[in-house]
Amino acid sequence: MSRVDPTFLSELKEYGAVGIEKCFNCGNCTAICPLASDDYPFPRSVIRRAQIGDREKMKSQLDPWLCYYCGDCSVTCPKGAEPSETMMASRRWLTAQYDWTGLARKFYTSLAWELGSIGLVGLLVVLIITMFHGPLVTERVELNTFAPIQIVHLADWIMAGALVFFIASNVLRMFWFTMRKDGQNIPFRFYVTEIWQLVFHALTQKRWDTCALEGSDEKTRAAKRLARTIHLLLVSGYGLMLVLIIFFLSWFQTDNIYPLWHPQRWLGYYATLVLMLGAVWALWGRLRKNVEMHRFSHPSDWIFPILLLVVTLTGILQHAFRYWEMPLATYYTYVVHLAFTAPMLILEVPFGKWAHLYYRPLAVYFQIVKEKAAQENAAIEGAMAAAD
Repeated sequence: MSRVDPTFLSELKEYGAVGIEKCFNCGNCTAICPLASDDYPFPRSVIRRAQIGDREKMKSQLDPWLCYYCGDCSVTCPKGAEPSETMMASRRWLTAQYDWTGLARKFYTSLAWELGSIGLVGLLVVLIITMFHGPLVTERVELNTFAPIQIVHLADWIMAGALVFFIASNVLRMFWFTMRKDGQNIPFRFYVTEIWQLVFHALTQKRWDTCALEGSDEKTRAAKRLARTIHLLLVSGYGLMLVLIIFFLSWFQTDNIYPLWHPQRWLGYYATLVLMLGAVWALWGRLRKNVEMHRFSHPSDWIFPILLLVVTLTGILQHAFRYWEMPLATYYTYVVHLAFTAPMLILEVPFGKWAHLYYRPLAVYFQIVKEKAAQENAAIEGAMAAAD
């Protein structure tokens, strides 16, 4: 039996919930949501769990991750309870519950903790490079002499290993809370046969299309389609840059200047362009507050795009200085670039804003697995009833 916790509602507000106490459970938000179903009646189910303080049941829910934050529920809420913000806050809270280190909770509830951690990691990067960098060649740009590629690549692999460890361990906790803790017995074969769903939804965010088709007018629907397109472009650029850095650094970080048609150039330019587009779009939207998903902002909604923008700009400057044969400017900009890149990857991916990139497709995958198991159980029970 779940234990009611009267402090849970106020705790959820620390994660960005707005107006949740105004909700009187009319169900309008669930009725208006094209992704809600009888088994997953969000946002109403999530708000109700928060209001009655059912912390354990909330921890086991997939519902918050199945929402794509289109904002229609908040637009049509008769009490102004901002259900879409409760869904967003619930995702932040769940990220903190899955994280066994406690860092996600610290980052989401304390701006000083997050900024301090970013500053600390960035400072450590600068100190390490200061102590261990190679010779400063000033006659020409020799970035791989200043930052030996073997050492940088080893550091990348160590970072990647740490990311895999923290993400995998937190995903296991998500799996335990949502799929195993309540005693569900789902045949293993469904996890295998439906694994393609995880990959498919991670790459396409297909269910966002359902939200984009809904809306009171064409302007609203167009805004949703634009948000989805920019999000996909941003993810593609981020993923591409991560692959280039982790697996192809010796090809990507080079002192050679390739011709413009070379894949190293246009792949890098594509990633840079879409990362810049995504960061500027997110920040501009939050400044203007002209769409529902940007009306309210948690500090984490600002920190990640700012980091992304700084990383992109310093990357552009580093490339420009290298192209213009400015050695010292290239080396110093490289250090600044890494000082912002490291905390963005080490802190934001497993513990911050970008954790939803893997939790959401996992939730869709788990939902489908549950549905397959439920259909099989219903068929078995029906056959047994017919035999009797």
